[in-house]
Amino acid sequence: MFKKKIEPLKASEPLKEAEIDMNDPSLFGFQRADDSASEHIAAPKYSYWGSVFRRFFSNKIAVLMLLISLTMVLFAFIQPMISHYDHMVAPNINNSSMHFLKPFTKGFIFGTDNRGNSLFDSLWSGTKNSLIVALSATFFTEFVGIVVGMFWGFSKRMDAIMIEVYNVLSNIPTTLIAMILVYALGGGFKQLIFALCVTTWIGTAYFIRVQVMIIRDREYNLASQCLGTPLWKIILNNILPYLISIIITSVSRDVPAFISYEVALSYMGVGLSERYASLGKLIQQYSPYMLTEPYLFWIPVFASAVISVSLYLVGQALADASDPRTHMI
Repeated sequence: MFKKKIEPLKASEPLKEAEIDMNDPSLFGFQRADDSASEHIAAPKYSYWGSVFRRFFSNKIAVLMLLISLTMVLFAFIQPMISHYDHMVAPNINNSSMHFLKPFTKGFIFGTDNRGNSLFDSLWSGTKNSLIVALSATFFTEFVGIVVGMFWGFSKRMDAIMIEVYNVLSNIPTTLIAMILVYALGGGFKQLIFALCVTTWIGTAYFIRVQVMIIRDREYNLASQCLGTPLWKIILNNILPYLISIIITSVSRDVPAFISYEVALSYMGVGLSERYASLGKLIQQYSPYMLTEPYLFWIPVFASAVISVSLYLVGQALADASDPRTHMI
């Protein structure tokens, strides 16, 4: 097989057949035959996660919220290590039991309370503890909820039992159960995380169960069952990838929700014990000064709102970007 090699003519040059010698062997060359070339699909290379991140970073609001949330999270974990702040040890400025310093005082960016504690140091120490509680509770709740929900959605026998458990637990106020558990077990990190997980995993499992039931009877899943594919392989390979955006949506709701739970429980006096600083503890401690020294109350409230909203918006944007239906080329 030969391939004709002719240099292209410029637009301004007329075609002159006499100048082309068809017998010149330099005009022709061998072309290698490639049987696989006919199977090549002329389409751009596709990467699922590459497409996810392209869509996410094209959302300017989501990127801004990501920067805000990352800044606050990193600062919350780094600043307490630098300051070595201990809220149980009050510096007691000038040996006065009632000594408030306003914000932007030299050496105290957010001012101090009546015991001389720096609100700036207290805020980041409390934010760190609130984030630890929220992230830990989210991880365990999602893990247990996803595993149980996957099998719950496939097994009709399990569904008959779990639906009754769900009906009972869902009719009891979550906050009430958490309050009782924390009060009975104590106000430590492990106790609070356990109380939050016990009261919320069933809702996550039910949510996943519904999503699994929507897609479990599709043709490719029925074919896998007919071929004898184990249930866990069907769940891992056929179901779980389809639910990535749904799981991210659930996580984006849980993290801010658990921060709010911690704030609410600590505000009511049944959250973390006095040994631990937290956003809820700060709001509870400084609520009497809402009118006289408003910065003590509103700065922790504002920090809690900013980190909750930013994490929620980032999660929602990532969930939208990870939805396969938005990746049509």
